[in-house]
Order: sequence, then C-alpha cells, then structure tokens
Amino acid sequence: MRGHVKKRSSWQFTVEVGLQPLQRCPRCRKRYWLSRERLKACPKCQGRLEDVLERRQQCHTGYKSKREAEEELAKVIASLTFGDYIEPCKIPLSDFLRDEWLPAIRPTIRPTTFLSYEGHVERHLIPALGRIPLQQLTGTHINAFYAKLLSENGDGQKRQISPSTVRRIHATLHRALADAVRWNKLGRNPVEAADPPRAASGAEHEMKVWSLGDLRAFLASERETPLYPLWLTLATTGMRRGEVLGLRWQDVDLEAKTISIRQTRVVAGYQPLLSTPKTRRGKRQLVLDPATVAALEENGRCQKAERLGAGGLGKDAGLVFTRADGEPYHPERISKLFVQAGKRAGLPRIRLHDLRHTYATLALAAGVHPKVVSERLGHANIGITLDCYSHCLPAISEAAANRVAALLLAGEGGIL
Repeated sequence: MRGHVKKRSSWQFTVEVGLQPLQRCPRCRKRYWLSRERLKACPKCQGRLEDVLERRQQCHTGYKSKREAEEELAKVIASLTFGDYIEPCKIPLSDFLRDEWLPAIRPTIRPTTFLSYEGHVERHLIPALGRIPLQQLTGTHINAFYAKLLSENGDGQKRQISPSTVRRIHATLHRALADAVRWNKLGRNPVEAADPPRAASGAEHEMKVWSLGDLRAFLASERETPLYPLWLTLATTGMRRGEVLGLRWQDVDLEAKTISIRQTRVVAGYQPLLSTPKTRRGKRQLVLDPATVAALEENGRCQKAERLGAGGLGKDAGLVFTRADGEPYHPERISKLFVQAGKRAGLPRIRLHDLRHTYATLALAAGVHPKVVSERLGHANIGITLDCYSHCLPAISEAAANRVAALLLAGEGGIL
C-alpha cells in the first residue's frame, strides 16, 4: 500500500516514499536518514555507522477532515509518481544557509567568493530572514528585506546600502535557494518572485577617473620612486590590482614586448593568496609600449641589485613587483600607497581600481575600438565594457560621424 488515512487527535495520512539512503548504527540500532551531510559516528553511542537503503514512511498530520487528508494523500502519491515530491521540513532558513549550503559549496568556489557569500549570509540574510522556515519563504518576505536594506544596514543604523550591494545579496540568496531546489528541498525558487533594485547603468554610475593631465602629473611625481614601474604598468595596461601583483617574470617577454596574465594575488579575509583569473577572457596576453618595457627592465635590474646587496639572501618570489626584501606586497598595502601617492601629487582622490577605469576612459576617448579595450581589460564580453564606459560613447560617436561624413563628402569639393 502506497499510503493510508487514519484519525487520532486529527486526521492524518502515512505515505511510503520508497527506498531511501540512511546510516544505521549496528550497536544501538539507531537510524539517521541522509539529506546532505553524512555523520562520521553515531551521535548516541559514537559507534561506527553503516550505509544502507530502507523503505521510508512519512506521516502528515493536522487535517480537519478525512476527505481533506485523502485529497492531500492523492497529491503526494502523484508527486512521488512523477518524481517531483518535496519532503516537508520545518528547517529555518538560517540552518539551511549556515549548516547545509555554505559547507556544501565551499570546496566548489574560490575562497574570495566564499567569503563574500558568507558575509552576505551572516550580516544580512540570517539576521533578517533566518527564522523563517525555508519552505515558507516568499517573494513578499524577500521584497520587504530588500526595502529594509535600502533604508538601513544590517545592524540597524540608519546608513543606506547601495542598490548594487543589494543586488549582490540578491544573487547570493538566489544561488542558495536554486541549490535548495536542486537538492529537492524546494519546489520553486522564491527569489524569482522578488524584485531587486534596478542596477545603475554605466551612465548613471558616478565613476571617478583622472584626466590625461592628472595621470601625467601623477606619473611625473612618482618617476623616481620604487613603485613607478608598477604605477606605469597599471596606467598603460588597465590591469587589475591582483593581476599586476601576481605577475611573474616567467610571464613577461620583454623582447616580444608582451606579458601573459596567468596568475593573480588576491585577498581573502585580509589573507593574501595566489589564484587564477576568474574567467577565460581574464587569461590574456597584453602588448606593452616601449616606455613600460623600459620601466620593467629597470625594475628587474633593481631587484637583482637588491638581492646582491643582501648577500644573495633576499627572497626571490619570482614576482615582478616585490618589496626591497623580496617579499610580495600585500594588495591592501598597495592600495593605500597609491592613495598616499595621489595625495602627495595634489590630485583628486581616486581608488587604485579607478586607475583601471582611467585607462579605459582615456583609451576609448582616444578612439581605440571598444573590442580592443574589452580584450585588454579582460572583460567577459564587450557588453560589459560598453555598459561600464558608456559615458565615453557620445564623443566616440561624434568622431565616427565626422569621419564618415568627411569620407562621403570628400568627392564633393572637400566640404569638411
């Protein structure tokens, strides 16, 4: 029999859900049905557990009438037949996110991505939504949560969280509940019924960049400092901070005037670690200009001189940009040194990452094709480049219009 209805304090039904995996303790005979996490030992007697398959029955209670119980039993049997049965559970969202989801995905993603997910879970999702049972979470709950985030932060202080940050939290929750659907804990993802704030377009997003004159003044003021080759490389290639700090001499070909980006040095919980570019387009080769090549050659000679000055005992990390003792720079330290250098030069304050934006803006304004700029920046596709730097497009469009008009009208007396 697949299921039956009976009455105790209320009408209820029992349904057989088929063979299910479980862990059984031969010593105390306790059984533990498997969901996501396996037990290493019996929680009751600490005995060794065996993996077995057994028939499982589930009881559903709380129905007011026999007919209501029978109708629900029929629905459950139908869902079991078609393979879309969702086992009822009262697990709160906090337990699912902290005890099941985060441990399950940790080995499958980058450490920096995991820390981002963990931060969203602990600082925002659990405090606001953690007590709601996973299977009772709705789009209404999530929309109210987004509205609260946009008016105050997680600790209750009146400080607005930007829409872009809310969208990243939205992406984290969507990923978590999509996994819950895959693991047969939810029938549908409630995040798909929610409405995150609209992302600001490139034109609406205020981007702080230096002008050509500002960048020239900055490089001139840093010309005699040890970090000049690093600043120049960033300014002429648009590389990310992690890419330039992870650059190895073996990835540099000064004769061919190229560098290959194969390794990055990033921060996870303020701990520097080596990684690889996140996307296929991130692994790329960049052609260098003569000034940058000369600066890198000088940087290499200085590194060798510093190691010789230390009696050959200086550390050789194989990286292009290191401290005088051969140790790699901490990425956060480089960001602070850049801000200090800009302040010494008397320039508007921008972040180190804004130097990448400055490169892209100047390249597009100089007429470099957006596809070329996109490839040099390592963007996944040209759409990202066009969206981020749409403020440059009117000038490019005007230049293109003038060139086409000049070409068309050249045979009519050279009007232009």
